This record gives sequence, structure tokens and C-alpha cells, in this order.
Amino acid sequence: MPWWGGGEGEQPPFPSVDKCDASRLGRGSTVVADLDGALLRSQDAFPYYALVAFETGGAARLAVLLLLAPLAAALRRAVSESAGARVLVFAATAGARVADVESAARAVLPRFYAADVHPDAWRVFSACSGRRLVLTAAPRVMAEPFLRGYLGADAVAGTELAEWRGRATGWVDARRGGVLVGERKAQALREMLAAGEMPDVGLGHRRSDYSFMSICKEAYLVPPTPVEAVRADMLPKRVVFHDGRLVQRPTPLVALLTVLWFPVGLLLSLVRVATGVLVPMRWLHVAFHALGVRVVVRGTPPPPPRADGDAARTSTGVLFACCHRTLLDAIFLSVALGRPVAAVTYSLSRLSEFLSPIRTVRLTRDRAADAATIRRVLAEEGDLAICPEGTTCREPFLLRFSALFAELTDDVVPVAVECRMSMFHGTTATGWKGMDPFYFFMNPSPVYTVTFLDRLPPELTCGGGGKSSHWVANYVQKLIASTLSYECTGLTRKDKYRELADNDGVVPVNTDDGGNKRMAW
Repeated sequence: MPWWGGGEGEQPPFPSVDKCDASRLGRGSTVVADLDGALLRSQDAFPYYALVAFETGGAARLAVLLLLAPLAAALRRAVSESAGARVLVFAATAGARVADVESAARAVLPRFYAADVHPDAWRVFSACSGRRLVLTAAPRVMAEPFLRGYLGADAVAGTELAEWRGRATGWVDARRGGVLVGERKAQALREMLAAGEMPDVGLGHRRSDYSFMSICKEAYLVPPTPVEAVRADMLPKRVVFHDGRLVQRPTPLVALLTVLWFPVGLLLSLVRVATGVLVPMRWLHVAFHALGVRVVVRGTPPPPPRADGDAARTSTGVLFACCHRTLLDAIFLSVALGRPVAAVTYSLSRLSEFLSPIRTVRLTRDRAADAATIRRVLAEEGDLAICPEGTTCREPFLLRFSALFAELTDDVVPVAVECRMSMFHGTTATGWKGMDPFYFFMNPSPVYTVTFLDRLPPELTCGGGGKSSHWVANYVQKLIASTLSYECTGLTRKDKYRELADNDGVVPVNTDDGGNKRMAW
């Protein structure tokens, strides 16, 4: 059977999308597109269900989805497209909090959707500046945040999840149309249009799309020919922030490997964490290497602060200004130096604080209080590590650097930090941060690269050169970005948490021993 669902020797009823002259479209043009297989290259929605399954139920739910996926595929071929979709919806969402599904859709899925946009379909879709409508058999709650926020869709119609007391039942809501396939897509499109209105262009990819495509003035089929996805910088909005634990797109094979590795990786992470806690810092480089954790050191690490009677060393310590990749940045900086270096942090769980092999000092985001704390730690410890971005970023971007560090000392050593993870991300914005180091160490062979840059010359500091603290902070940001081939941005922690968690990243916590109320960020 041909890819578009017709019989042998039969010609498709609609031309291929590459035949569409998008230059004719423009202001006032309305376009309607199917999602999987049309607007996206992939016809298989399994990876997106797998992402939701893992984020809402971990490896156990992902395993259930894997077990039921063959049944879904069989029902899709033997019974109907709707029957197969119902099985996937049930496996991925049954019993999950709807809020967790919404969080995954907002913070996790956009990165993977954005890497799968079909170039020809996007060429036509983006050319229409009137109304952009999208239809999908996937749950609307999964697809809508990406389509509206990153592709500029004006309306999205999809399958609606049935809920009970804030949790998904695993069924689709029959009262709102059931699974959106075939004639239901056409009905949903009519409800999105004014009476008598016809979209200018329709984009589909299979026989079940013909019903809504026939409503359009002209329609095109998107063939399953392998093509490169649209470049990230060609989309209306780039994905700078994203969440979720899975690094790779969870195809069935990747999902199977993830489920099989998970218990092994968890045991391995416990061994690696215990090693980091128990082994002296000067031996950690060798110990980590033996356990499959690579630490690459570049540049010339500065010597430690001078000890009493040791005039051969520098008289004072330095402030290491690092970019922020994971919670473990300061620890791997210490591993690279071969000695523990204290770190100041805004966000650290009690568990991570307890397990940390280096001294950690909490900041409060009160500028005067934080400045006093940093001065005190510098005086006590000599060396100090700080991440001026204030939060992590996974993509090749650097967030805005806080200028506070530049006001407190002229002895600044910029440090460019990179980490490579193949299975699990070691950071989270919406999950429990206490698991961050464990997820990082669950990767089969993670790599941390620490590059020491030259200490800032006196003429480029606040005290020696009369530079403003903001100038110094921006200079250090550009220096690190140039080393890593990253892009500097003016984005901040608040931008990240508003994007991923719909808040400012501030959660009240218990008071400390001195009765001072702290905030977790």
C-alpha cells in the first residue's frame, strides 16, 4: 500500500507539499495542519508519550508503555488509528496528576518537538500570517504549549484526557470528541472556523486526514521522505530552557535501553556518590576515572593559597567564576584542582548538602547579606567558587552574570565548565533537586571538562582598573562563552523558572538555626 493510504496504482488525491508555492501565501491566509507526520517529520508519536510516561511515573511507567506499545501498533493496523492511540494514552497517563502532564508538556516536550519540525510543512505553515490551526490525535494538553509558544499556532484541537479529582483516568473524554482522527478532525476544524469559512491551505499525510483536507481551498500531502529538521534558529522562538531527565529522544529502542539500564545505573550512581564522599579530594580524579567518570582539565590551575611559612605560593586565594551546568560544577572544579574549594550556592537540597565533599554556603539573594557572606568565606577559605548565572542552563547559552562577585575581589579566575551526559540530565527545575547528582552519575560514562582561563589582569578589574562591576561581569561572561563557543544572553533565573515552572523559582522553606527565614530557589 502506498504511504498515503491509497490502493496500488492509484494516484494521491492531493499534490505533495513540495509543489506548494508559499510565496502566494501571506497576510490573511489561514493554514491548518496535522501534527504527527505533517508538521512534524515523525509519524510515530511514541517518543512523546514516552517522555510524558517517564516524567510522570519514572522507569516503571515507561516499562508499561513499552509493554503495551506492540498492542497499540497491532490495534492501529488491524482495528483503527483511534484504538491504537487509546492504548498509548492509557499507558502514558493513567493515574498521573494532570498538573504533572501539563508540566511535562510545558517544560520537556518542546525541546524534542522543535528538533522534529518538517521543513516543507514549516515553509508553508510559516508563510501564512493569518490564522494557523493545528489538529492532532495526540492529547491536546501535550502538544498545545509547543505549538502556541514556539510555532505561533493560534488554535490547537486534539484528543482530550478524561480527569477525576485532578488525575488522568487513562481514558479519552468521549464527551469532547474522543480520539481526534478521521471525520472528528473535520468536525473539530469546522468548530474552529466561522460559518462558511474555508482555510486557504491544509497539510496532512495519510488517508484519515482527507476529511479535513477536503474542507480547505487547497491541500497538500507531506510524504515520509527522510529530510533534515528545520534548524532551531529558523523557528520563531528558540528552546533555551528545558527540563526533564531524558537526554535522547526515547524511540522504542532508546526507551528499552533506558529501562534496562535504570537499575544498573542507579546502583552505579550510589557507588560513585559514595566514592565522592569518602575518597580524599586529591585521589578523586583517579577514583572517578576507574568508575567511568572522565574529568578533563585544560588550562593552568592556579596554586592554592599560601600556607603559613610557605612564601612560594600566592599570598591570597582567588574567586573562581564558573559557568553553571549542574549542581556538581564546584565539586569537579575541586577535583580538577586536587583540593576542596568552598562554594556559595542559591539552590541546594538538604541531601546534596549532606553528601557534598566540599564546604557549601547558602546565599539568600539579599545583596548586602550575600556580599558579607562571600567576603567572610573568602577570608576563611582563601579560594571560593561561585556561579554568577545563579541557575543552570543545558543549552549552549550563558545566562546573564550577576555583577556581585566583581565588586568583592579583583582576584578572579574565569572557569569554563562543560559536561556531557548520554542518558540522563543531572539538573531539574520542576523535580526534586536532591536527585540531581544521582541522575548525573547514572550516566554510563559522563564527562566533565574544566577549563581554567587566565586570572583577570588588574586593569580589567574594579579595584585595579576602575571598571564597573557590570563591565567585569559581562567581560567574564563573554570570555567563557568564547571559550565554549556558547552564546551570551541577558536571560536570568526568573526567565528560566517562568518558562519551565510558571513561577519565579522562589519557595519558602523552614527557618535556619538562627531564626532567619530562607528561600529555596
